[in-house]
Amino acid sequence: MACHLRSISLPSRPQLSEAEVAEQLCRLEASISSPSTTIVTMCNGLRRLQDIYSGVEEIIHMPSNQVHSSQQRKMLDGEMVSSLELLDLCNTMQEIFVELKAIIQELQVALRKGDDATVQARILSYSRLVKKAKQHFKKASRKATSDKTDSAMVKLLAKAREITVSLLESTLQLLSKQIEMPKQSLVSKAFYKRKLAVCEEDQLQELECSIGDLESGAGHLFRTLVQSRVSLLNILSS
Repeated sequence: MACHLRSISLPSRPQLSEAEVAEQLCRLEASISSPSTTIVTMCNGLRRLQDIYSGVEEIIHMPSNQVHSSQQRKMLDGEMVSSLELLDLCNTMQEIFVELKAIIQELQVALRKGDDATVQARILSYSRLVKKAKQHFKKASRKATSDKTDSAMVKLLAKAREITVSLLESTLQLLSKQIEMPKQSLVSKAFYKRKLAVCEEDQLQELECSIGDLESGAGHLFRTLVQSRVSLLNILSS
């Protein structure tokens, strides 16, 4: 069954102050670190990040944040490097979501056909891909929390980057629990005698839609991050 991606469009809003952006970051951080966090929470988090980065971009253009010293330029040069790493990570995650969605679609087809071997192979592929994807965060997580500066703008960018990395990493952790062998999550032991874990089809359809939302959200966030990087380049070259 085809699923329709939920809209990620955002309403227009007034310009945010540095304090308001910082408050939104704190709220988002609390939301994604809650024990009750779900994949839906992460989809909403990606939408909120777009809004936050748009607010940061407006702050970047404020006259008080123009480059006036070599120290400021050095800090922003460092932020440019970090922003490129975050872009790469976001793009990688979008590609992973595409692959995961394809695996879920193939798994549903195998279930309908009663192809036990393909079901098992697709579940293993899903688990291996999530495990492989987690490797991208070993360096990214440390890098995201390493920047310290007196510049409020750079602090906001560093905090937003840290939370973005945390959100994407936590999303993978949640996805890893959706399909497991031999434990149960969305997986039920319908083929218990043959020791095959099989997902309920309606739950798989919901998972497919959720991963589609994550894919779309990561894509929109990537474009927002590109625009933020362009804004940084502009003030560095001005």
